[in-house]
Amino acid sequence: MRTISSLSEVKKFRHNLSGTIGLVPTMGALHDGHLSLIKQSNQTCDHTIVSIFINPAQFSEHEDLSSYPKTLDADLELLKCIHVDAVFLPSNNTMYPKGYSTFVNESILSKVLEGASRPKFFKGVITIVVKLFNIINPSHSFFGEKDAQQLQIIKKIVSDLNYSIDIVSCPIIREKTGLAMSSRNTYLSAESRKSAKIIYNALKHGVSLLKGGDRNVKIIQQAITKKIKSEPSAIIDYVTISNKVSLEEITGDINCSVLISAAVYFDGVRLIDNISTA
Repeated sequence: MRTISSLSEVKKFRHNLSGTIGLVPTMGALHDGHLSLIKQSNQTCDHTIVSIFINPAQFSEHEDLSSYPKTLDADLELLKCIHVDAVFLPSNNTMYPKGYSTFVNESILSKVLEGASRPKFFKGVITIVVKLFNIINPSHSFFGEKDAQQLQIIKKIVSDLNYSIDIVSCPIIREKTGLAMSSRNTYLSAESRKSAKIIYNALKHGVSLLKGGDRNVKIIQQAITKKIKSEPSAIIDYVTISNKVSLEEITGDINCSVLISAAVYFDGVRLIDNISTA
């Protein structure tokens, strides 16, 4: 496994590879969710490159950039136990040198859900992903369904910008309680970690109502909200039922495949999760 920090070195390394190349972009603090993406890349592609870069462009001033988990030594040890051809570890100055002023955005899908709550987020995400695509030139790139909106946006920019990259979506990996795995779970107290399982339970409750014949979006939304609020420490940012493809929020009755999304705070930690219907 090679660890590479410079642009010139990673481009040279990539140039010398033949066959299909899988890119797994991460911000580090790796867990089983990340490892599932890498395993999928290994199964799909001839070579796998993992990037680790905590991207400052996707954080607003009041968010947790300075305290975001940094576990590089542990991350590299994990990656040694799973086949990875290279780990790209660029610095902030490598990705955003002095005078940097070019950003990439998407103007429709990025305005709702996470984009409404975190206005800078997707501009930063899209910019760094596009830069990584340009640097690594992968044949495939792997993203988790926990960030369902991000996944849809990445697919859209690949189509809109004519990239010849297959975007592979990978299932959400959950803890035994059902809590979706996230690097931010490390912020949670043991009590809050246990309480936070209510998010997934509430989302599943919404799907069961839908499968049982309830079609009114307000009724289902209220039922999910009520279940989450049964945990006194939960503070809801949003609970939204959207068209699975367009991400447009549904009003009235549901007559299409949906994405049910929630963002909820526990211990001041913002957790997101989702569930979709076929």
